[in-house]
Amino acid sequence: MENKRITITELAKILSVSTSTISRGLKDHHSIGEGTRDKIKKTALELGYIPNSVASNLRRRKTNQIGVIIPRIDRYFHSSSISGIEEVANEAGYYVSIFQTKDSYIKEVESVKILMSNKADGIIACLALETTNIDHYKQLSNLKIPLVLFDRVSNNLESSKVLINDYDAAFKACDHLVKIGCKKIAHIAGNLNSLIFKSRLEGYKAALIKNNLKIDENLIFYGNILSEEEGQQFANELLSMNTKPDGVFCANDLTAISVIQTAKDRKISVPNDIAVVGFSNTPISKIIQPALTTIEDHAFELGQASARLLIKQIENKDQNNDQNIVSETIIIRNELIIRESTVPVAS
Repeated sequence: MENKRITITELAKILSVSTSTISRGLKDHHSIGEGTRDKIKKTALELGYIPNSVASNLRRRKTNQIGVIIPRIDRYFHSSSISGIEEVANEAGYYVSIFQTKDSYIKEVESVKILMSNKADGIIACLALETTNIDHYKQLSNLKIPLVLFDRVSNNLESSKVLINDYDAAFKACDHLVKIGCKKIAHIAGNLNSLIFKSRLEGYKAALIKNNLKIDENLIFYGNILSEEEGQQFANELLSMNTKPDGVFCANDLTAISVIQTAKDRKISVPNDIAVVGFSNTPISKIIQPALTTIEDHAFELGQASARLLIKQIENKDQNNDQNIVSETIIIRNELIIRESTVPVAS
């Protein structure tokens, strides 16, 4: 015999009370006596009654769904950010739907449309590298759907943002290379469609200028997705120069690790011949030999802060339905983690 889900109406008939009494009893409402509440809960449990949360949410015009749009789930930064988002969201009673764009503008637009049609309470997004037009996010503002951009953000959109100071982080990384004696420092840059990689490039240049070193465009390599393959390609180019750089700042750990591996293959010592700094403090940065000096960008905390900010905006919107959403910007700390790729191990 097929099991049929019992409804609140059937439960009310069995107990000879109104559906509103059942509803209030299940919610421990003070208007329902303790004995009646206990009887309602006991019968509901025995008969396997499950509240219809979808219908309840629709009545409240709320789904308790948060959409998260990220470029690449296989990147440590993004997966750590998601973990932070989910921890905060789940504790607050929200569930998270994750959409991966693989840095495609079209996939990003489709993801926003799906979340809008599913009536998500709010969206947290990290922009795809292909994204220059942000009209799809402007639609959210028009509909008063809370939006938080994190890490890769846009200055052309009035929205809340959570990010690190990429300029400051890059400056610290390159200034460290100068302080250990590097005089010819290369940079493997990210896709300049993204503000974070523009900022990292500017931080690199500022550190050179501050230390009276020449900015040599031949030492700047412009990546697209900063993959391992791009890292190997750029490493081979910079290590094949007649006068090789003695330091390199990479816009992510993946390319930095490729530089270390390529240098090993060429019998070039890291850090004695070339010092290497990465960005993100991924787990492999501690395992690679020599261990990688890198920027800790606190991706998990960034995800937590993004979720807290979005939930605050969702709940403020619920309480003040006619008011516009107030945008905020949160800057997460960063720090330079110094390891053996810039400091020779004492013998």
